[in-house]
Amino acid sequence: MSRYIESELKPFQAKAYQSGDFFDISDADVKGKWAVFFFYPADFTFVCPTELGDLADNYEEFKKLGVEIYSVSTDTHFTHKAWHDTSDTIGKIQFPMIGDPTGTITRNFGVMIEEEGIADRGTFVIDPEGRIQIVEITAGGIGRDAQELLRKIKAAQYVASHPGEVCPAKWKEGEETLAPSLDLVGKI
Repeated sequence: MSRYIESELKPFQAKAYQSGDFFDISDADVKGKWAVFFFYPADFTFVCPTELGDLADNYEEFKKLGVEIYSVSTDTHFTHKAWHDTSDTIGKIQFPMIGDPTGTITRNFGVMIEEEGIADRGTFVIDPEGRIQIVEITAGGIGRDAQELLRKIKAAQYVASHPGEVCPAKWKEGEETLAPSLDLVGKI
């Protein structure tokens, strides 16, 4: 596996579905803001709608942090629309659903399951400079948690805006951070 953290978002162009519309999207549209690329295996499946529904339920919290969510699967943007129109859970989604039928974006992030032509469950948080700050990849049967993702994003944003400080385990917004120094070595 190649190194993800601090690597740059690779160029891509794709079609997406959002709020009743199809549109073109590229890496240039993502840079300049915080973003989550949320890869999942396929539309019309089992764990995927629970995860996407969880993101939809927490979408306003992501927006308050200035974060856009991009869900991505190797399905087409047409399939995303059909799923959105027929599932109450998916119908709640207001964020862009990117179609990646060629697998270009999925391969760019290193989460393509080649034998099946689908994505692993991969979450990537991109900073405004287009660099990956958080990576989470789980096995197909393990769903992710939007609240935990929000906590991690708040920590990433805090560290980005407070050079010289770091967030310890289980850190939550407003809690004490650490300033790494010789004084702390062996005392934590």
